[in-house]
Amino acid sequence: MNDPLQYLLFDASDDGHGTGTWDAMASVRAADLPTVLAEVQRVLATAERHNPGPRGPLDEGGAWDADTQIDADGDWHTLTLTITGPWEWGEALVAQFC
Repeated sequence: MNDPLQYLLFDASDDGHGTGTWDAMASVRAADLPTVLAEVQRVLATAERHNPGPRGPLDEGGAWDADTQIDADGDWHTLTLTITGPWEWGEALVAQFC
């Protein structure tokens, strides 16, 4: 059963060698930031539970990794979540939230 995300929408890119990158961005007012952060935590917790191996930079031996950035401009916050890892794993991960 899929559990859709309210704010984060993923865009995928494949490096052609079996590794993918999934980027999601949400731009929200400060009052909605806790909800977006909760979505990020849901995605990362699911990634950890179903990980393809150790988390860390791929060029340092990690099987997958994730990065979260938050930028604020007044009352607006833009959050970006980037996940990298094996293509099939990432596609299955993101599909759980569609």
